[in-house]
Amino acid sequence: MQGKIEINGCALNYRIDGPDGAPGVVMGNSLATNYSMWDGQISALTDKYRVLRMDKRGHGDSDPGAADVTIESLADDVVGLATELGFTGGHYVGLSIGGMIGQAIGMNHPAAFKSLTLCATTSQVPTETHPMWEDRIAMAENEGMHTLVDGTLERWFSAPYRESDPDRVAEVGKMVAATTPTGYVRCCRGIMAMAFTDTIGAITTPTLVVPGELDPALPVPMSEVIAGKIPGARMEVVANAAHLCNVEQPDAFNGIIRSWLDSQEDG
Repeated sequence: MQGKIEINGCALNYRIDGPDGAPGVVMGNSLATNYSMWDGQISALTDKYRVLRMDKRGHGDSDPGAADVTIESLADDVVGLATELGFTGGHYVGLSIGGMIGQAIGMNHPAAFKSLTLCATTSQVPTETHPMWEDRIAMAENEGMHTLVDGTLERWFSAPYRESDPDRVAEVGKMVAATTPTGYVRCCRGIMAMAFTDTIGAITTPTLVVPGELDPALPVPMSEVIAGKIPGARMEVVANAAHLCNVEQPDAFNGIIRSWLDSQEDG
């Protein structure tokens, strides 16, 4: 089942897989991807779970909307869509900006989900990286999203993976190129403004933190900060994976995620 539905004044694209009545899992994508970045997880989950994937504003087939965004407003979109489609009370899994959104959900919508999984993410981007973000914004606005593809793929995947599975890497590159500059830039601004490190200690939802061992974009120490701040949080590292650890090492990633979801659902 797939479609578009208006949430908070913006038409959001989504897809649902898995059996009716099963426990829900909502999956939040990285920056400059669409929901197909989770294709490698669907068969590992849908025997037991009903999975909702969605495109953020200005990503995939979702409309960009009329307003600037914050991580908090993107979290409102996720919870709004989950509420409309019957997925509240399930579980949330988010990667990169999706993990940032998960932190905002935990702080601002504590009753929305039974568990949070925060993958390859951070609670705050260092201010010294802001010029780098401004450079990416300028490229998107002035030269087009295609100019960001090569550098993005180098950060997101290890060199051995780029060599071993060039077709999948190319698919991800097409997602980046197809993202609207408006959607990308607004999300970049939201990321730069995010400052959650001192406030995520208020999260009470059971939380798993999952970094990629080789991630140069949001390295493991950033996840260690999150796991150290959220009471009771656990952390498991995906070995031999860079930023899109769910794509680069799907079997290891799926094992970690499935074990966690089962423990929360059945425990």
